[in-house]
Amino acid sequence: MEKIILGIDPGTNIMGYGVIKVVDTKVEMVTMGVIDLRKFGDGYLKLGHIFERVTGIINAYLPDEMAIEAPFFGKNVQTMLKLGRAQGTAIAAAIHHGVPIHEYAPMKIKMAITGNGAASKEQVAGMLQRLLKFDKEALTKFMDATDALGAAYCHYMQMNRPESQAHYKGWKDFVTKNQDKVSKTCKK
Repeated sequence: MEKIILGIDPGTNIMGYGVIKVVDTKVEMVTMGVIDLRKFGDGYLKLGHIFERVTGIINAYLPDEMAIEAPFFGKNVQTMLKLGRAQGTAIAAAIHHGVPIHEYAPMKIKMAITGNGAASKEQVAGMLQRLLKFDKEALTKFMDATDALGAAYCHYMQMNRPESQAHYKGWKDFVTKNQDKVSKTCKK
């Protein structure tokens, strides 16, 4: 069975995208690139361009699912607001085309790819290059493309894991159902 996963690394100046194809347990990179938004001075024009380009990528590769990197907490509220708008626009394009969306924190993506939640962008790109066996020349000058590819690959890693399907009513419910994963100091 074949599955196409679109990964998105949201950005307000550069937005990365990556597409992988999964056939059984074999994964290969289909494409990756960036949407350059720096030429648009107006924030609303950027959002319109994001919607058009993500729609174009969806139409071209027909993904079964989309994995998107969640915005990380930053100190600048205005930057976070703009990043959230960019992410929301990409999500809206996926919803418009009926593509299911999965969101992953940057640390979760880095952990899935490298085994280290604090890995650098270069470490993530290097590991993806080895895992997906693509030429170093395919690495773009913007790490946003490999970050997006990382989101897609992280989703592939999480797809068939039973614990990724778990739902909890709150922290207390999580602790109750995961006694073996919670230290005694956390239970107090």
